[in-house]
Amino acid sequence: MRRARIRTAACATALAAALTAAAPAAGTAPAPATGTAQGIRWGDCPEKPVPAGMRCATLDVPLDHEHPAGGTTRIALAKLPASAPARGRLGSLLLNYGGPGAPGIAYLAADPALFAELNERYDLIAFDPRGVGLSDPVSCGGVQAAGSGPAPGDPAAQLAALRAEVRRCERHSGRVLQYIGTVHVARDMDAIRRALGEEKLNYLGFSYGTRLGAVYAALYPKNTGRMVLDGVDSLADSLTEQALASARGQQRALDHFLTWCAHRQGCVYGTNTRTAKEKVNALVARLDEHPMTGSGGTPFTGDEAVLAIGSALYYTAYWPDLAAALGQAEREDDPAGLEGFLAPAEPSAPAGTPSKVPADNAEAALIAVNCADDPDRGEEKADPVSIAREIGSLSERFRAVSEIFGPRQLMTVLACYGRPAGTDFIRRIDHPGAPRMLLVGTRGDPATPYEWTEETARRLGSAVIVDHKGDGHTGYPSSACVRGYVDGFLTDGRLPAGTRACPAGE
Repeated sequence: MRRARIRTAACATALAAALTAAAPAAGTAPAPATGTAQGIRWGDCPEKPVPAGMRCATLDVPLDHEHPAGGTTRIALAKLPASAPARGRLGSLLLNYGGPGAPGIAYLAADPALFAELNERYDLIAFDPRGVGLSDPVSCGGVQAAGSGPAPGDPAAQLAALRAEVRRCERHSGRVLQYIGTVHVARDMDAIRRALGEEKLNYLGFSYGTRLGAVYAALYPKNTGRMVLDGVDSLADSLTEQALASARGQQRALDHFLTWCAHRQGCVYGTNTRTAKEKVNALVARLDEHPMTGSGGTPFTGDEAVLAIGSALYYTAYWPDLAAALGQAEREDDPAGLEGFLAPAEPSAPAGTPSKVPADNAEAALIAVNCADDPDRGEEKADPVSIAREIGSLSERFRAVSEIFGPRQLMTVLACYGRPAGTDFIRRIDHPGAPRMLLVGTRGDPATPYEWTEETARRLGSAVIVDHKGDGHTGYPSSACVRGYVDGFLTDGRLPAGTRACPAGE
């Protein structure tokens, strides 16, 4: 799912690395995927465990679809064959779990039961996007630049540290780092469609995967089949507006959590939700000044607390544990419960099993993709004065949105400073002529605010919205009502007329 856990600009920016050829020139329309469809030879999966019947393969695609003679990169695929094809097999359904940087194969292997009904008639196809997971993964050597915290250090020193990390990314990643971005992956998806022998691409994407689906529909409207986008990402917002919307969404989710907590016996913040919000803000400020002692004697700061709270807000099933963790921190000065939310979000290999995926791959891919999709910050703006000016002009605006999430999200606006401007193709998507599709937005989503669902629906011009009134990130995993609409559309082509609502808890 979309990860809102970038620590600072220093951590984020340098991971963009050498994006000199990462996206089409601004103002130009991407060329279609090239080459002929090739068959896929399915075999055993390289990393275990996997569900019974899962098969894996690789597909070579051009590094640059506009210049296919310039080399290839390898895309890792997995398939769960339809379990009840006699009911009427519908072909293949491509899945994307978001990120950017989420390894689709590992996620499908971890929880195939979520899509059991769809899997009866569809072959479920997962893939690791280029640069991610088993698909020629990018890395920055596991090193993060200095400067964590809610405010940047000296801008000149920070910019130098970011550029140094760019060079580390170049050293630890192959040529694929230069060709990362949503437009490239959308072209890869059409190559996957052709290799599978499908006339149309049927697709279910979550979080960032919704941006990927929308770009595919804009590039290949005639090849788009039944498409569902859940937890809808923005197509139009600048990196600054995205960061503001994310901070606003996180604060809204925290407010919902505190209201929920206030109605539970033993909530550490009592029954007054206004003062509860103030107490959470005070906890973070206190940890910024005087960190608690975390596991292994390491300091647990306000930055870690904000990351932990933000992670816990993704799913309402985590809320009881978050309430207990906050109580432990407030009453016992012990951050152990909050630390539990800082574990890696991605599925990992079993203990003792070596993985081919670098430990920092998800974060490296996250920033590389986001910067390839951002046309605003070119090399000519990469100077300390510009950094200081932007932070100074935006800091109060971000803090007004959220006292704790705003300052951290502000740092993400620097993520692409000094890198070549990315493509503007995504921002120019407007009524691409794709078939009608289904969009799911959740009102209390901390990562992809509901406003983005409405905005993207307007830009696609062919979308029906399911308005999920609940909390948490995306609707399909937690709402039977949402699953009913999604599964009905994907299996039977049923698409409601106009917006439909799914109440919270249903």
